[in-house]
Amino acid sequence: MHKAVLLDTSFFLRFLNDDSPLFNNADGYFRYFLEQEIKMYISTISIAEYCVGGDIQELPLKNLQIIPFNLDHSKKTGEFAKLIFQNKNKLQVRDRNIIPNDTKLFATADVEKSVEFYLSSDSESHKIYNLMKQHLNLKFRFIDLHVPFGQTFGVLDL
Repeated sequence: MHKAVLLDTSFFLRFLNDDSPLFNNADGYFRYFLEQEIKMYISTISIAEYCVGGDIQELPLKNLQIIPFNLDHSKKTGEFAKLIFQNKNKLQVRDRNIIPNDTKLFATADVEKSVEFYLSSDSESHKIYNLMKQHLNLKFRFIDLHVPFGQTFGVLDL
């Protein structure tokens, strides 16, 4: 089974905006995943988030596999949310709800067998992932878009 990555909304906000300071990193990851034949997934949750300010036609859907949020994802989300609520005092997140989409997307990444990576530029989401990682054996790795793909995967960007 080929490796796969779940791309969150923050990735697409950077990748589809040439003026974003993280555009080059996003573009580098996108090209790397294509070259390495790492499947790129997008959740229906991220599509909904993106469509708040953008149009679905802007997303590179021909290069993405869409993952609908399903019953298995829902059950895992409940487990993750319970853990986060129990440890909420350990989180230092800025004005945001913890549950809604972070735990849903993390659950999706954890349930989907081929997903090994979760790519995001959301530092608040990364804090939630780190808390979960302390208590759970998550099967996916969080990749921070602030770190170039070459550094993440140990390759030269030639």
